[in-house]
Amino acid sequence: MPKAARQTSSEPSERVHEGEEEQDPRLRELSRRVHRIEAMGGADRIERQHRLGKLTARERLGVLLDPGTFEEIGAHVEHRASDLGMDQVEAPADGVVTGMGRIDGRVVYVFAQDFTVLGGSLGEMHAAKIQRVQDLALKSGAPIIGLNDSGGARIQEGVDALNGYGEIFKRNTWSSGVIPQITVIMGPSAGGAVYSPALTDLIVMVRGTGQMFITGPEVIKSVTGEVVTQETLGGADAQIRRSGVAHLACGSDVEALSAVRKLLSYLPANNVEEPPVLLTDDPVDRPHPELRHLVPAQSSKPYEVKTVIAAMVDRGSFFELQEGYADNLVIGLARMGGRPVGVVANQPKVLAGTLDIDASDKLARFVRFCDAFNLPLVTLVDTPGYLPGTQQEYGGIIRHGAKVLYAYAEAVVPKVTVILRKAYGGAYLAMCSRSVGADWVFAWPSAEIAVMGPEGAANIIFRQAIRSAPDPDEMRQTKTEEYRQKFAHPYVAARHGQVDAVIDPSATRYHVVRALMALYNKRDERPPRRHGNIPL
Repeated sequence: MPKAARQTSSEPSERVHEGEEEQDPRLRELSRRVHRIEAMGGADRIERQHRLGKLTARERLGVLLDPGTFEEIGAHVEHRASDLGMDQVEAPADGVVTGMGRIDGRVVYVFAQDFTVLGGSLGEMHAAKIQRVQDLALKSGAPIIGLNDSGGARIQEGVDALNGYGEIFKRNTWSSGVIPQITVIMGPSAGGAVYSPALTDLIVMVRGTGQMFITGPEVIKSVTGEVVTQETLGGADAQIRRSGVAHLACGSDVEALSAVRKLLSYLPANNVEEPPVLLTDDPVDRPHPELRHLVPAQSSKPYEVKTVIAAMVDRGSFFELQEGYADNLVIGLARMGGRPVGVVANQPKVLAGTLDIDASDKLARFVRFCDAFNLPLVTLVDTPGYLPGTQQEYGGIIRHGAKVLYAYAEAVVPKVTVILRKAYGGAYLAMCSRSVGADWVFAWPSAEIAVMGPEGAANIIFRQAIRSAPDPDEMRQTKTEEYRQKFAHPYVAARHGQVDAVIDPSATRYHVVRALMALYNKRDERPPRRHGNIPL
């Protein structure tokens, strides 16, 4: 068992055994009850949990929280006896450990479902304990972290279990955009149990043990005849790469809990606080001359945009989210000048950096998350447009693409955009152009800003000249190059005030950090309203 977990779980027992107080029968009774609670489902079930590569609920809290900071709430809560045999069942702490602790000295509220007690199933009192820490977190303006490992609703408690889920969902919604909500899927999470994680801000999953699905393999087989395993259906890789439901996949409980600690280092405690600032020795004016040669002369050739991100942000600070899902777009948290920021970038090496349905959803949700928690947005643009095709059109690319426009236009945090290369048409507007709300717009000399690419524009503008030429192909190439030289460069946009400066790529970090510093006290008032109607 991890050292931190031993310290966390054993403190109450040690206190009641000190000195002569142990002779007091009331303290002996307290000691007996605490020992029973800490024993959870018993040695056999704990050993089974370990054989599966999983820590127990208390061990997980010991890894997650600063040593010695956990203060348990509701340890003595248990289920109500019922006529369905629950009066014969022992369920210490009703299968969930709840309380308050600290991460890097900052207060957080936590709950950890205990699979060794009734499979971590959720009943009325189990849900009430979670609701209690949800309420306290919201009142305190502190993040809440849920460690999910549950077989789902407790069937014996029927509608009371379902009502418990509903009360949790309601509190998830009330807390959205007010305090960070992070879920770690460390075991099964099925049926209604998946909706609370889906309502939180970030989902971390453990490969091999964490699964999320609405209906399990047996139900799917009985209804559709399809044979699928739990891992294939709802494992970490499925929910990262295929559905985009989760944000991070980790190899073990300890790795996942360490990732949560790191995530919180970028986030404020609530929506009215500023994110934590770290001292850095990385110079603001650190140059990166290799960026001058990163973008190929031929605009259709790919390159790795993460190279630009790594050069621009504080050394080693980029923390990518949803890697493996919609990889034509890169998102993540980073620091610039010690201050946390959200980074969005088109990825030219995947689908040429086009925006499609999945990338649009990924982008819009991340922008709104950053805006909710006071994280400035830095956007790197290199996209030829939205991905064409009937599949995209029938799938609603118009609606999904509109989410991006809505998210950027709604965001009031500082927004800095750097156009690296292609920025055409509606995608130019969607990727945080000046007209949609960018506060500063920079462009590299390689930027091409236009309604469409030079080839398409030349075919339309010079259609007659191309058709009547002795060699239409040669004329098309000539006119395409003529259009590129006259219009497809950043200086036209700069001349019209849509680009603030054309910059040396090697000085990107310097210009972006200075712009963010200038925007630190930005105020952006909007018309009062109940809420907008984002095209979901």
